[in-house]
Amino acid sequence: MPAKPAYHRVLLKISGEALMGSRAFGIEPAMVRYIAGEIGGVNRLGVELGVVVGGGNIFRGVEAGARGIERATADHMGMLATVINSLALQSALEGIGCDSRVQTAIEMRQIAEPYIRRRAIRHLEKGRVVIFAAGTGNPYFTTDTAASLRAAEIHADMLLKATKVDGVYDRDPLKDARAKMYRAISYTDVLAKNLRVMDATAISLCRENGIPVRVFNLAKKGNIRDAICGKPIGTIVGG
Repeated sequence: MPAKPAYHRVLLKISGEALMGSRAFGIEPAMVRYIAGEIGGVNRLGVELGVVVGGGNIFRGVEAGARGIERATADHMGMLATVINSLALQSALEGIGCDSRVQTAIEMRQIAEPYIRRRAIRHLEKGRVVIFAAGTGNPYFTTDTAASLRAAEIHADMLLKATKVDGVYDRDPLKDARAKMYRAISYTDVLAKNLRVMDATAISLCRENGIPVRVFNLAKKGNIRDAICGKPIGTIVGG
């Protein structure tokens, strides 16, 4: 029997680095098409899906700020990088017949809609994938925080955090083979143990609004669908 979704409305957070694929910088078209295919499959299940994409493959505000660019300016540059990534993902989604909209927290009407919460919800209700770009529109906030904020605003049942590892570990599994993966962990423990799942503001927003976070490996085909269908992949935070 075909899998049935366990959640009605979901926010998916994808890092900008995921769009690089095997490259060291920028966007790899094949990887964007792969991600679009995974999202399209979920969309066909009838799940209402919002997406937040980072911009670290093009520009990272925190790093640029540390190198001499004024932090607020650097963060705004990073927000523009997320718009580039969002447009690339939208193009790939349209290429497979998946209707989508890009909404930006910084107004740029010639290329995307401004972020309007009620309009975003209406798009979701009509079966469109909504890609939220430009973070929160404010400096000093990460795209993880933007994902948590948008998840709360659209009343998402779950926040999916797609990463390059299988879940949440007690230490970096890419650097230490002894790293242990948690199957489930509380918001409080994530904050107390300073686990780099999402930044503290993002985790706190999810905790305050009762939004569980599922952390999983994006590279494994079918993982987005499996997470939305309630399969116990990766790590569940909160819930």
